[in-house]
Amino acid sequence: MGSVQIVTTILAAAITAVAVWLAVRAVMKMVAVIRLGQPDPQRFTDKGARTKTVLAETAGHTRMLRWSVVGAAHWFVMVAFIVLSLLVLEAYFEVVSPGGGLPVVGHWTVFGLATELIGVFGLAGILVLMAIRLRNRPTRPGGRSRFTGSTMWQGYFVEWVVLLVLIFGFLIRGFKVATDQFEYPVWATPVSHALGGALPAWEAGVSVAALIKIAISMTWLIVISLNVTMGVAWHRFLAFPNIFFKREPAKPAGSGLGALRPMMSEGKPLDFEEADPESDQFGVAQVEQFTWKGLLDFSTCTECGRCQSQCPAWNTGKPLSPKLLVLSLRDHAYAKAPYLLAGGGKDLTGEEKATAAQLAHLDVLALAEADKPLIGGAEEGGVIDPDVLWSCTTCGACVEQCPVDIEHVDHIVDMRRYQVLIESSFPSEAGVMLRNLENKGNPWGAPQNTREDWTKGLGFEVPRVGEVDDFEYLFWVGCAGAFEDRAKKTTRAVATLLHEAGVSFAILGEGETCTGDPARRIGNEFVFQMLAQQNVETLNEAFEGREKSKRKIVATCPHCFNTLGNEYGQLGGEFEVVHHTQLLAHLVSAGKLTPVQPVDGGVTYHDPCYLGRHNRVFAPPREVLGSSVRGELTEMPRNSERSFCCGAGGARMWMEEKIGKRINVDRVEEAMSTGAKTIAVGCPFCSTMLNDGVNGKGAGEQVEVVDVASVLLRSVKPDQTHGDREAEPVAG
Repeated sequence: MGSVQIVTTILAAAITAVAVWLAVRAVMKMVAVIRLGQPDPQRFTDKGARTKTVLAETAGHTRMLRWSVVGAAHWFVMVAFIVLSLLVLEAYFEVVSPGGGLPVVGHWTVFGLATELIGVFGLAGILVLMAIRLRNRPTRPGGRSRFTGSTMWQGYFVEWVVLLVLIFGFLIRGFKVATDQFEYPVWATPVSHALGGALPAWEAGVSVAALIKIAISMTWLIVISLNVTMGVAWHRFLAFPNIFFKREPAKPAGSGLGALRPMMSEGKPLDFEEADPESDQFGVAQVEQFTWKGLLDFSTCTECGRCQSQCPAWNTGKPLSPKLLVLSLRDHAYAKAPYLLAGGGKDLTGEEKATAAQLAHLDVLALAEADKPLIGGAEEGGVIDPDVLWSCTTCGACVEQCPVDIEHVDHIVDMRRYQVLIESSFPSEAGVMLRNLENKGNPWGAPQNTREDWTKGLGFEVPRVGEVDDFEYLFWVGCAGAFEDRAKKTTRAVATLLHEAGVSFAILGEGETCTGDPARRIGNEFVFQMLAQQNVETLNEAFEGREKSKRKIVATCPHCFNTLGNEYGQLGGEFEVVHHTQLLAHLVSAGKLTPVQPVDGGVTYHDPCYLGRHNRVFAPPREVLGSSVRGELTEMPRNSERSFCCGAGGARMWMEEKIGKRINVDRVEEAMSTGAKTIAVGCPFCSTMLNDGVNGKGAGEQVEVVDVASVLLRSVKPDQTHGDREAEPVAG
């Protein structure tokens, strides 16, 4: 060992010791903070499916590759980080001896070839990612960036570290080639040999380059250890457990789509018959009331901004960004952590749990953070502004796009639950809707005895449950389908098509009430459970004696479809639920419905969030339209899982849109840009919102918004539906 190697060895050991000590301390802090969260025992079920999902999403990059260029570049960088960590380890042998290398594998040609290829593609990948970050920098001209609000220096720092580590990896090999100490042949390591041909035969260069590589790597570790909220770096480690513990690992959609997580207290679903606000947690009022998985979610956020780029609220000038919401909760949790770890915190009655002695030594900033309300405006110093909380449509675009499976919608609804149930704080116009649900069983407040008015004048009898001995499908009409004028046309079209196809079905009529979807999404779990339990009892009675596979329901509203099929199981209601477009597509393919006259004028299709993104029903509506229209269906730029919301979900249907551009107008402009004369929908909420948008643009005479069922009916029975447009004013 020469003098150079003595110096490089000492320096490498010193900086490594500091980095490892700081990293251990940082990991212990992060674990302590995450453990402050509430229990969530369901995260430990089905370990086989969880392991399979982690492998698919990491090794296969199944979510990242939805953005192909970024996903491919990130895959190579990820593989380079994991595999070439062995070369960082090898650098410790090289600071000691220029000819040093890894034991066992260090002399294998296949190892040299693999690391050479990974190094080359890793360099290309990181350069692509750096270019993308620069091209999308928040200060660039031309609008909002998905990186707006991200801590940009951290992103640049991480990318430069990766680039420099890869470069110095090749420099080490180059110096080994130049000094004739390289183990691998030219064919396996051509880049290293080419570089070696240009470098001087400086033997100490190997050890010096290895020291610099170690110093860069350990500097990275020191920096991230001093910044435990640096998600752009920590996600390299936290993504694995965060994906493993996702809510529904076997689900093809993003975790947290479809059903909402039940309202929990101490890791168990809340029983409203026995619940007490003084001893049971009603939603989330403090950051430590999120589950430990919620705190892990916040810690894992990569600040990539995919969620932000897809969010309808953010894209129309509203204050909600799913990314910024998560980052605010993360920063608050870690700033408040010293207070919580010292024993501080408020009990459910608002009393301080810690003694004065426990809090005496705390930093004033931690105490100030502890006093911040979780939800509050700027004047109150709140962590999350109320306008942020109530801008969410629960469309799930953020959840679907997140590469590390953060469950934004669950967290937003948990905060809404506390605001609604305990604080009675929510947009005033939604109060009318909630009162109507409680008193009338529907959000419009329509009389219950008018639920069957849509059946009048159909020309055939619509059977009721209890009046017929048997039926294949229970037709769940829904509140919009029963009371809203435009949606009633869809209901009549579906009933007519089912009758035409010879499908036996029955309705509940006045026995049906709202599924509770708007109450649950706004945060009023109490009203949801009241309505849901009533419906589950009614449906179980209607299907009495039938096995689940024969307890079939068809629904025209995706919100009813989602609630009946995904959420009623939480309350003992197990049913096979299909959307009407799924059933109609089946009937067409089976030859039971035959389109005879294609619809002209060009058609584009708007994917409802709760049908498409939340439940992955993309093909059936398109199959129905494909059989019913002349020519090809014209897709909007944002379609299928990336479809843009109409603005009505999350109970936003009953809240006035006062900030920024109206979401429905944005979507209508996109639809009209296709040149299609018909905008087909599969949801009564979408129908209302897009019709309002079309009329607001003064295009009601040129563009029609119509349900898929009505399009099919016009093609199957053109003589009976001539001129049956759906651009009428909304009733009620």
